[in-house]
Amino acid sequence: MAKYYTKTVWVGGHKGELICSNGATIPFSSPEALYGERGLLTPEDAFVGALNSCFMLMFIWAIERLKIDLISYESEAVGYVKEFLDKTSFFNKIVIHPKIEAKNCCERDIQKALRLAEKYSLIWQSIKAAIELQPKIFIRAHV
Repeated sequence: MAKYYTKTVWVGGHKGELICSNGATIPFSSPEALYGERGLLTPEDAFVGALNSCFMLMFIWAIERLKIDLISYESEAVGYVKEFLDKTSFFNKIVIHPKIEAKNCCERDIQKALRLAEKYSLIWQSIKAAIELQPKIFIRAHV
């Protein structure tokens, strides 16, 4: 079974460092609205970013196996938070908006790669919030 290890170290105020098993050290902070520092990763952004980046990497994996000629890929993801009267909250929905451009294939091929990316994305499969995928696909004519 694969395992992933992280360590957090408080560095003062509402800031810390996230030390990852792959050697990366990432400074983080609470959101500005919660006394955090602008320009640093927040746990909320890390959560949405983990899904967005994992999905992208699994999409790249899928298009390589399907031999799709990818021209470009970029994606925005938005996490929606539900707040309760007692000030607790959770992400109840995340929407991923990938913009994909490919050539020498058809939209059906891209849709298959998107389904494979969803199926094999560890982060996607681990989240209980609703996840929506709203892709924009552009296919260039055969050259």
